[in-house]
Amino acid sequence: MSSEWLGKVIVRPVMSEKAMRLMEEQNVLTLIVAREANKHDVKRAVETLLGIKVDRVNTLITPKGEKKAYVRLSKEFKASDVAAKLGLL
Repeated sequence: MSSEWLGKVIVRPVMSEKAMRLMEEQNVLTLIVAREANKHDVKRAVETLLGIKVDRVNTLITPKGEKKAYVRLSKEFKASDVAAKLGLL
């Protein structure tokens, strides 16, 4: 997978009340990702671009037609720290 594709996988983070609650309670980042990206692409992109370890990725297609990914981070990383590093908090 090329580094150019990795940069296109993650479209933007989601900062809703639910996303914030998941971040605090379940160590999960919520992202809008490229529609063509699969779970393996999302995991590889997050691990490579953010330098963190991912436990699990769940995806769904929103009613708007966007693909949303719930990325659970490994225990040694805190989602809130990653969000702060990205400038979301």
